[in-house]
Amino acid sequence: MSALFRRFSRCIATAVTAAALATPAFALDTVKFMAPGSVGGGYDQTARVLGKALIEANAAKSTTFENKGGAGGTLGLAQFANSTKGDPNALLVVGAIMVTAIEQNKPQITLKDVTPIARLFTEYNVIAVRKESEFKTLEDLLKVFKDKPTSISWGGGSKGSIDHIGIAELAAKMGVPVNKVNYVAFAGGGEVVAQALGGQIKVITGGYAELGQYIRNGQFRVLAIGAPERIEGIDAPTLKEKGYDVTIGNWRGVYGAANLTPEQRKEVTEAVVAATNSKVWKENIDTNKWSPNVLTGDEFGTFVDEEHVRLRAMLVEVGLVSK
Repeated sequence: MSALFRRFSRCIATAVTAAALATPAFALDTVKFMAPGSVGGGYDQTARVLGKALIEANAAKSTTFENKGGAGGTLGLAQFANSTKGDPNALLVVGAIMVTAIEQNKPQITLKDVTPIARLFTEYNVIAVRKESEFKTLEDLLKVFKDKPTSISWGGGSKGSIDHIGIAELAAKMGVPVNKVNYVAFAGGGEVVAQALGGQIKVITGGYAELGQYIRNGQFRVLAIGAPERIEGIDAPTLKEKGYDVTIGNWRGVYGAANLTPEQRKEVTEAVVAATNSKVWKENIDTNKWSPNVLTGDEFGTFVDEEHVRLRAMLVEVGLVSK
């Protein structure tokens, strides 16, 4: 009886060990995402796709999402920095728009107060009009813009965003004074889409992911894209093709909480990188026409420092900040 019991115990132990090996060792628990913009906007889309990818990659058990828009994302940044110190299960979505907001607003809390994890992709802006628009081509639009610049209302992200800088830079290339650009800033993608579809805004500019569903169903017509070269699946010329040496693109990435240990930072980074290799992530890269360019850790931090220098120079050039 004793031998039988021992054999039974060994079987139980073997079964438990096998079950443990079959269960994924999650790097993260419930990941709490801060998307520092409105629901449906670029920050929010990135957070939700990355959340699904983390789960699919067995890198996190579950996810939650909080949206805190305003001031180009710096309000969400401040809340995140203050409420998550030392928490390895917290992620903040960031992007070039947040860098320009920091340069303009000079908030007390900046990206120096949180931990760089990874750059994920770049999304290039489209310039689009609603299907009823009188502008059938980019040439149609820019002819009127050059002759009567204030008659063209451009809708996009917050003041000083990549959307705003891009249109101001295009105007400068055309010889249109920056103070004549009628740019209308919106805090979230949903609001600007509604205004453009309703005809209150003549032209909309933004990332393809936010506008893609409206483009695919014919509500918006793309006149151009601000990519260095044409993007497969987007039937539109680049601005460079049309003679304007302008690139309009917004990278996005994630930061972790302040005060992470080196081990925690490594685990978070590895979890995010694993997520970028998942099927759901790759499908969304294709659907949203994102250009993947993963960069992690201190190299990502250095890249962001360089972006502060580059984007501040652009803000000065187009007259949005003083020297």
